[in-house]
Amino acid sequence: MRADTLPGPLLAYYGDDFTGSTDEMEAFTLAGVPTGLFLRTPTPAWVQRLGHLRCIGLAGTARGRSPAWMREHLPPAFASLRAFGAPLLQYKVCSTFDSSPDTGSIGQAIELGVQAMGGDWSPMVIGAPRLRRYQAFGHLFAAMGDEVHRLDRHPTMSRHPVTPMDEADLRRHLARQTGRRLGLVDLVALQSGGGDAALARLQGADTPVVLLDVINDDTLAEAGRLVWERRGRGLFSASSSGLAYALVAHWRRAGLLGPAQPLPPTAAVDRIVAVSGSCSPVTAGQIVWAGAQGFSLERLDTAAVLTAAAREAEIARLTAAALQALAAGRSPLIHSACGPDDPAVLGFAAVAAQAGVPLAQAQAAVGDALAATLRRVIDASSVRRVAIAGGDSSGAVAGALDITALTVAAQLAPGAPLCRAHADAAGMDGLELVLKGGQMGGVDFFGQVLHGLR
Repeated sequence: MRADTLPGPLLAYYGDDFTGSTDEMEAFTLAGVPTGLFLRTPTPAWVQRLGHLRCIGLAGTARGRSPAWMREHLPPAFASLRAFGAPLLQYKVCSTFDSSPDTGSIGQAIELGVQAMGGDWSPMVIGAPRLRRYQAFGHLFAAMGDEVHRLDRHPTMSRHPVTPMDEADLRRHLARQTGRRLGLVDLVALQSGGGDAALARLQGADTPVVLLDVINDDTLAEAGRLVWERRGRGLFSASSSGLAYALVAHWRRAGLLGPAQPLPPTAAVDRIVAVSGSCSPVTAGQIVWAGAQGFSLERLDTAAVLTAAAREAEIARLTAAALQALAAGRSPLIHSACGPDDPAVLGFAAVAAQAGVPLAQAQAAVGDALAATLRRVIDASSVRRVAIAGGDSSGAVAGALDITALTVAAQLAPGAPLCRAHADAAGMDGLELVLKGGQMGGVDFFGQVLHGLR
């Protein structure tokens, strides 16, 4: 039976951050699989309002949360998604596997997901060649510029301020977060036709996690085939958008999915508003480029937002500066940092301690200030396109805009599409948003959001 003729949705997913959630939505939408991403618990009425969805997503913030938070919030989220009847339930993780035992624990999410879905294995697909992410013999690699790095030697991920990656072997990394049995179907088995036999040796009543190597189109499609043909009555998978690309690759090769209609490229607008809470050097380069190209760069004083009185004054200052830039025909870009070596990043823990604010609460205050500023700018201007950079920042900012759901409107950068907002609030319905992870996009990313793809 063709995948596009099966009744109901094919997959439902919870995204552990907002930028990754739009990445997954883009992967399915590009393939012609109608997908809606909800920013709050989806209801049948809202799903019906968006049309015949084959994939239903729920954007979350679990990547920056504790295991205790996950145990409280993920079970009801998984239950709400499972109610739509999809045979695959996914916990969508970043393709750089951002996680630790204490923050964004993928292992904790797997424990909760397997309880919700069951199955005799839990597949994990992390490699996504379109995003230049590769898994070989269980080790994860990611590109930056023209080079591909093992993740524990990656210039950004090895120095991530919250979840630095010190182990590229995902089984060893994941073993710190769960006691569940971990297995691997490696690229040799996948390329030689031995994937089914390798998987059969691993499956069991204890529902092991089985990683599937992905390095190219062939291993991608074979990983998708194993997941789809061995889904049984239902599976839970903690995977990156590599799972979406893998399923689509298999459906295409097997003739289970009809031809996709290409999305239009992003068109130009006269002005945008951008906010960034990213500490990535990739985003730093994009901010510097934008400033050189005429964007109005406005820096958030991260120390000021840690006290109530100074916070309000800082948000008012940034809002006024952004509105002044828009009135002059320029696009404001409000940012809290410019790369991992920014003094605002290196000294933030000390600043928070001096203010008597726990670090996690201080980090949340920065995201909340960016959100409040963007909301005020949107409400007070005619701007209809916004860009938000940073995985954790996107959750705080987009989550504060009274938007119910997003759909993909146009192609932009891989993993960061232009989205259209769906909301009951007239001022938010139809708003165009781009949610960008720190590593996503070329140096001219903000220019592309403004000028479109030529």
